[in-house]
Amino acid sequence: ITNDKGRLSKEEIEKMVNDAEKFKADDEKIKARVEAKNALENYCYSMKNTLSEENLKDKFTAEDKTLIEDSTKEELQWMESNENAEASEFENRKKELEAKLSPIMMRVYQAAGGAPGGAGGMPGGMPGGMPGGMPGGAGDAGAAGADSGVNDLD
Repeated sequence: ITNDKGRLSKEEIEKMVNDAEKFKADDEKIKARVEAKNALENYCYSMKNTLSEENLKDKFTAEDKTLIEDSTKEELQWMESNENAEASEFENRKKELEAKLSPIMMRVYQAAGGAPGGAGGMPGGMPGGMPGGMPGGAGDAGAAGADSGVNDLD
């Protein structure tokens, strides 16, 4: 007499494992899409909130404010209409928005006396990073040259 009631058979367990592996790629794709969508949405709200920051709000021109408000509103509306867009679409739209708004934000933070917490950057860094690296800076610190000051001891 065996007590197999309520237990899964070996075949049922194997089927469940195979199903999990089959759906893993789909799950990862959905995760990437959600993360990209959230990144774009967070960037939009971050830019909108920056307009009302006490130490910065008087540094924006009327044109700057209009451009930021209109651009972020357009992206948020696009996101509502395209909730199931691919991750790459969200990522590309975020890069385009960053490219449009980064020059304004750099100018505003410089006008505010340089940014606390960095060498002329945004506090906590530029949301999403600086597209193409910091202007005038070493875009890739790892590519400083062949002589990095480290001696190879073989």
